[in-house]
Amino acid sequence: MNLIVDAGNTNVKLAIFKKSEIIHLETVVVDLFVEAVKKIFKEFPKIEFSIISSVGSLSKEQIKVLALFSNLHELSYRSKVPFKNSYASPQTLGVDRLALATAAYYHNPHQNNLIIDTGTCITYDMLNDFDEYLGGAISPGLQMRYNAMHYQTSKLPLLEKKELLDYIGNTTENCMHSGAVNGITLEIDGVIDLYKARFKNLTVILTGGDTQFLSKRLKNTIFADSKFLLKGLNYLLEYNKH
Repeated sequence: MNLIVDAGNTNVKLAIFKKSEIIHLETVVVDLFVEAVKKIFKEFPKIEFSIISSVGSLSKEQIKVLALFSNLHELSYRSKVPFKNSYASPQTLGVDRLALATAAYYHNPHQNNLIIDTGTCITYDMLNDFDEYLGGAISPGLQMRYNAMHYQTSKLPLLEKKELLDYIGNTTENCMHSGAVNGITLEIDGVIDLYKARFKNLTVILTGGDTQFLSKRLKNTIFADSKFLLKGLNYLLEYNKH
């Protein structure tokens, strides 16, 4: 069994894989990470290996707890990957993007893949049919756009995403919803069109926290999988065991 840890800015996802199947998944706040890890290893004593992808939210002391219970791999730009990494500055590439590219490599091998992660930021990652990671783009995520409108102005309220009745807003709040939701949808569709014009038979994979909310709004055909990053981390753990 493998324990996969995806540590974000405020929450940590913990997934247990038995071969390629997720048999347990939970999300905890950073402060409860150690407690959650101890509980997991008590309930699943057969876990031998673990991998952590962290944006820096966990302390070294918290991470050390994983190493006490398992053979730990800390994902970094030095980790082995199954594709050619042509990113110009690999040491600055987010490890989550490495994991997404790895998941695409195993999900749809030797094909053109565009992976779109709709998290705090939206990331676009391109893995071509020569199994070469090229890079992509980063832009503000959905909640970040709402936050910017509130915190960068004096009068606009702080909102959260909601379903739209019409793209023409008839109140200030509806106008903000239309701008944020339609803006991000049109951006994603526009980026997909750009990549489709350059790469033949492109497979588009949508993942991240806003997957379900955004997938039904896109005009392009996509493959949606909210657990794609976790699967990529499990593949990387297996790949780095050898």
